[in-house]
Amino acid sequence: MTCRIVMCAMAAFIWFACLAPPRLAGQAPSSAAKKKVWTPPRTPDGQPDFQGFWASATLTPVERPLEVGGKEFLTEQEAAEYERRTLEQVNSDRRDGGAEVDLRRNYNEVWRDRGSTVVASRRTSIVVDPPDGRLPAFTPEARKNQAARVPVDAASGPEDLPLRMRCISRDLPMIPTPNNNFLQIIQAPGYVAILFEMMHEVRLIPLDGRSHVSPKIHGYMGDSRGHWEGGTLVIDTTNFVGKGNFYGADAGLHLKERLTRTDPDTILYEFTVDDPTAFTRPWRGELSMTKSQQGPFEYACHEGNYAMTNTLSGARAAEK
Repeated sequence: MTCRIVMCAMAAFIWFACLAPPRLAGQAPSSAAKKKVWTPPRTPDGQPDFQGFWASATLTPVERPLEVGGKEFLTEQEAAEYERRTLEQVNSDRRDGGAEVDLRRNYNEVWRDRGSTVVASRRTSIVVDPPDGRLPAFTPEARKNQAARVPVDAASGPEDLPLRMRCISRDLPMIPTPNNNFLQIIQAPGYVAILFEMMHEVRLIPLDGRSHVSPKIHGYMGDSRGHWEGGTLVIDTTNFVGKGNFYGADAGLHLKERLTRTDPDTILYEFTVDDPTAFTRPWRGELSMTKSQQGPFEYACHEGNYAMTNTLSGARAAEK
């Protein structure tokens, strides 16, 4: 009898539970069920705290590979296969392909810092706009300038060589390269400083609302001004030198960047390249930077190094 009473009570409980109205889609969940929104810590002067070491290395290319067609995102399996294949293809320790291919691999793999995975979203390119993940076309003037560039193996002097090869500047925006992809962010009242491992360059960004410097003054990394929009650091940069700028940009480059710390270990980096004298339309890109316990190493590179001497002497030997 007792067992029968217990069973009846349980059945009644289940029946009433099934009749209970479900929580409506728009109804607020209980406080325990609410998702906690992460808020970045603050510096003593009230800025969102971005300080520390960050790594931007990724296998995701700037432009969407043609072989993936219009695919914007990879599946988990496709990403794993892409990572495996890419790491095999770019391995600088390979010795197949002949002397010319081996020479172009230059650095050994120990010097590389390209990362081993694609971006967390598995997007097929860093470029997010245009929608095809490809850079927009150059203007006729830019194509003319590109055609006039002197090949490295025919350089008549240091000025004909790329800025990175001359150990002068890594350039902007902050796109990953095959090596030296660490940076350090330091904040002080009214300023944010970004130290790059490559070239050991520092961007000192004022936050006090001052205007850009005179248009007559140019810098390899331009002239940056920043401000906060909530938890996002917005950086506006103009006044580029225009020699060897990123992917064909010139002195007309106007770069807008947005850095948002989305969780304790991630900064979302978004940028817009607006350069009407170089590209037929503006274009945008994004990637994530990851918190690191490893800081930048000293970048012992200088313009008069052996590579410069050997490159120019090789060009002279080729002419003979």
